[in-house]
Amino acid sequence: MSEVTVSDVTARIEKILTENKIVLFMKGSPQFPQCGFSARAIAILQECGAAFHSVDVLQDGSIREGIKAYGNWPTVPQLYVNKELVGGSDIMMEMFEAGELQPLVK
Repeated sequence: MSEVTVSDVTARIEKILTENKIVLFMKGSPQFPQCGFSARAIAILQECGAAFHSVDVLQDGSIREGIKAYGNWPTVPQLYVNKELVGGSDIMMEMFEAGELQPLVK
């Protein structure tokens, strides 16, 4: 089995971000989130009525570690809109409560 390089993982992440306007890197799936923070992120996006793509980092260890390095953000979930890191569930909640997230994800 060949080693997965950082550039391979970065290229995969960039492909996902290029193909999808809104991407949530999370633990689990929208139907079955595997941590409370991912569940909260999903609930916020659903409340906003956002159409989004999710990536289950538990299914791919290279993506799980790669996304932390890519966005220079130590935790998952991570929300990206138009290839820009918005943040994790705490930042999403703050933005949602301030009315800033809704127009961003429409």
